Amino acid sequence: MLFLGTAVNAATVAAGGILGCLAGSRLPARLSPAAFRAIGLFTLVMGVSMALETGSFLILAISCIAGSMAGEAIGLEARLLSLGERIRNRAGLSSATFAQGMTTAFLLFCMGSMTVVGSLEEGLGGSSELLLAKAVMDGFAALMLASALGFGVVLSIVPLVLYQGGLTLAASLFGASIPAGPVSEMSAAGGVVLVGLGIDILGIRKIEVANMLPALPLALAAGWIAG
Repeated sequence: MLFLGTAVNAATVAAGGILGCLAGSRLPARLSPAAFRAIGLFTLVMGVSMALETGSFLILAISCIAGSMAGEAIGLEARLLSLGERIRNRAGLSSATFAQGMTTAFLLFCMGSMTVVGSLEEGLGGSSELLLAKAVMDGFAALMLASALGFGVVLSIVPLVLYQGGLTLAASLFGASIPAGPVSEMSAAGGVVLVGLGIDILGIRKIEVANMLPALPLALAAGWIAG
């Protein structure tokens, strides 16, 4: 069933996020930093493993550098945060971490290789098993993120559905013509983005991770040209 994995993924993130919002004030204060350390370390490990799967470090470097400069030039992260604040104001929510929660959750849930590979697999008429497994992990991550960052984590399902569902739709329409190499390069660039997100979550250094997102289409295009 097309979009089954994305639908279940959105449902688990919403359920985990709502539970996290409800349980946030009831969880012992020491548990949230511990959970974020674990999430940050896991994000780092997953990002490094993805980045190392590149077929060309030159393509990866050029894509990440050019993508970061492009994102910085257009102020992508600032635009996303501004959008999150507008949504928060319209909804009448008071959480100062709303936009941060939505952005962090979207990056964590959508930058992994499971998103790309799982969406392509489902779109090409294969199994939804990979996205369903991802949905379980994202649900637990949403629970912990929402307990600290609030309702913005729940609303991350909107960009999640658009991005992940868009990949599935594209795969169903054009998947047969997409070589494996460019997809691997895009996944590797996503790994670099996740490394930056892990560093940010751990509080090692503030990185405007969303500004690196243009590296993904650039890596896909560069991999296609090089291939």
